[in-house]
Formats: sequence, structure tokens, C-alpha cells
Amino acid sequence: MIQFYHVSKSYDRQKPAVSDISFRIGKGEFVFLTGPSGAGKTTILRLILCAEMPDDGQILIAGRNIARLRQGDIPELRRTIGIVFQDFKLIERKTVFENVALSLRIFGAPDEVVRRKTVQTLKAVGVFARKDSYPLQLSGGEQQRVAIARALVKDPVILLADEPTGNLDHEVALDIMSLIKDIHSQGTTVIVATHDMELIKSVPKRVLRLEHGKATG
Repeated sequence: MIQFYHVSKSYDRQKPAVSDISFRIGKGEFVFLTGPSGAGKTTILRLILCAEMPDDGQILIAGRNIARLRQGDIPELRRTIGIVFQDFKLIERKTVFENVALSLRIFGAPDEVVRRKTVQTLKAVGVFARKDSYPLQLSGGEQQRVAIARALVKDPVILLADEPTGNLDHEVALDIMSLIKDIHSQGTTVIVATHDMELIKSVPKRVLRLEHGKATG
């Protein structure tokens, strides 16, 4: 599903974000991406999302070499990838329903599809009752559930989560991880970037460790 071959990416020539990294993540696999702050976790997620391009090496997503994609092909690839952030990134002036529906509207989905899929997804993540609320009226755990719904509503084959529990207390973090495990059980390829070793221990999955721009695991 995801293959990195000798990938390097640098924002500062003195200190590459990632250096000569190679790894493979299979279809339907659940992988933790871990390492200290600045180890390159977010860079790898951005490379998978095509928000960045590698300086060297090759990246294949579902067999497609991202370096060979035309600019117009990148949005199509991104439709297959959902992403969840630590700070939720919800639009404060839009309701829960509107935040989730926006993911479909951006891609021009018909109104009936937008309504049906948004309702279905909000129910699946347990926040349908808050559909008319605004983000700042929600708890942190509820906001992250909405963020997950926004990522899931377009039926991604890959879910990227960048420190998805970083702003949550331990009990709520475990609840969010349980939801992500449920998503994985439906066949979605899941990559969770986190430095929380207690969280990793709670979910016995493969761990890819990053340090000094290198990857092991």
C-alpha cells in the first residue's frame, strides 16, 4: 500500500527531516510511527499526503509513484487519504455537521450524498447528537471524534493520524484509540504518529521508530 525507497527530505541542509528512509506498510496494516520531537514523523505523513515531495528516493502509494503524478492527479489521490490532527483543525464558525460535510462538498458530491454520508459517519463515531453544535461547544474528545468523522466521511483507504490524542487526557485518549482500532478493523490502512509510549503499549501493533532522520521497525 505504502512504500518508501531511500527517501530523503530536508528543510535545512544542516539537518535533514528524514534521510535515506526505506519501509513498507501493507494494505490494511496498522502502524505506529514514533520517535522524539523533530524525528520526522509529521514529514513522513506529509509526504504520504503529497503535501511535500521527497528530495531523493521514491514513494509509492497503492502502486503509484507520487513523483510521476501530474498536479491534477494529486487531489484524486488525496480523496483516498483521511487525516486527523492533534489540534483538530475544525472550522469554529461551522457546525459539526457542516465541518464534516465540507470534506464531501470540496469534491463536488451531490447534496443528497453529502447529507446521507455525513449523518451516517457522525452516527458511526458517536457525535450525531451534537451535529448542530459548534466546535468550541464540544469537549476535546468530542472535537477529535468530529475530526475523525471528517476524515472518514469520504471513505479513505488510508487514515493518517498525527498525535491524535496529544491534547486529550489518558482516558479520553484510550477512547479515541478504540475508535481508530474499529476503523482499522474495517480494512483501512492506519498510520498513527505519536510519542506516547503508554498509548503504543495499549495497542499491540507494529511500531516504526524514527530517530535522527532514520527509520527502524
